[in-house]
Amino acid sequence: MNSPTDMFSDEHSERLFSVIQMLQRSALMNMGAIPDYEGMIHFNLGEAKAAIDAIEAVQSKTSGNLSSMEETLLKGTLSELRMIFVKAPEQQKLIEAEMARQEELKKTYTDPSSAPTEVIHSDNHQEEE
Repeated sequence: MNSPTDMFSDEHSERLFSVIQMLQRSALMNMGAIPDYEGMIHFNLGEAKAAIDAIEAVQSKTSGNLSSMEETLLKGTLSELRMIFVKAPEQQKLIEAEMARQEELKKTYTDPSSAPTEVIHSDNHQEEE
């Protein structure tokens, strides 16, 4: 079984892909795809795009100097990030809507008098004639 370090042809390749992985993580965090170090989800699509652009620059500058496996890994990383980036605005809307819903629900416990209510049962029913 190969270890992760066996994937790369040399130590420089390993370090290069460590940098690419840092940029990938930054992009994913800024697209709300993974939580940050404090467990929070946030969106900064400008920062995400900057990280993706940096990986693209690495791809451009290393063209012809990577093994076929390294080229495939770099290309796959960029493809994945681009797909997530395109979907990020919709994902952001969904997450923000869910967060707003949860904030409303919290009011039930923190401020019951102003919280949304739902009548489940009422003693005021009309009798049938």
